[in-house]
Amino acid sequence: MTGSELEIELKEPLIPVEEYLAAGVHIGTQQKNKDMMKFIYRVRGDGLYILDIQATDERVKTAAKFLAQYEPAKILVVTSRQYGQYPAKMFADAIGGMAVIGRFIPGMLTNQRLHGLTRYVEPDVIVATDPIGDAQAITEAVQVGIPIVALCDTNNMTKYIDVVIPTNNKGRKALSMIYYLLTREVLRLRGVTTSLTPEDFETEL
Repeated sequence: MTGSELEIELKEPLIPVEEYLAAGVHIGTQQKNKDMMKFIYRVRGDGLYILDIQATDERVKTAAKFLAQYEPAKILVVTSRQYGQYPAKMFADAIGGMAVIGRFIPGMLTNQRLHGLTRYVEPDVIVATDPIGDAQAITEAVQVGIPIVALCDTNNMTKYIDVVIPTNNKGRKALSMIYYLLTREVLRLRGVTTSLTPEDFETEL
C-alpha cells in the first residue's frame, strides 16, 4: 500500500507518510470496537481494519503535549506486550520516566504496603501500550484517578482512556515508531533535541 493509495495529505506530519506505512502503524486487526470506529480509515479485502494515519499523527502530537505538562519522573509507562517492552523502556529512559515492563503486579498503584521486589509507585500519569494486556494497570489508575494515555488498536475499548493514540499496538516496527515519535515530541516540547532514531527503539528479533 502506498501513500497515494491512502489519499492522505498530512498537515506537517511528524514523519513522512511512507515511514508510517513502512512501520505498519496503520495495520489494525480483523476486529473493530465501536470506540475505535472514528479512527478507522477503511477495511481491507482480507478483513483487516486500517487505521487513519492522519489521526495517529495528530494524536501522537496531542499525547506529547499532554505528557510534557508532567514532571518526567512522574510519568509511568506500562507494557505486557513482548514487542512493546524494549521501546517502552527506551521511551521512559529518554524522557526520565518510570517503566513497568512485563507483568504488572496487582496493587502497584493502589497498595502502599507493597514491599520487597515489587514497589508501590505514585505516578501522575500512565502510558499503556495495550488496554487489553495492560488492563490491571488501567483499572488501578482509574481507581486512584490517574489520567491514562494509551496506544489503541482497532479492537480496543477506550472507555477509561484520556488520550487515545490509534495505532497498531502489536507490531514490532509500529511500536518502536510510535514510542520513538512520542519520545521525540515530548523532548522537543521541553526544548531538548535528541539524536535517537526509530531503529534505536526496535526490539531485536
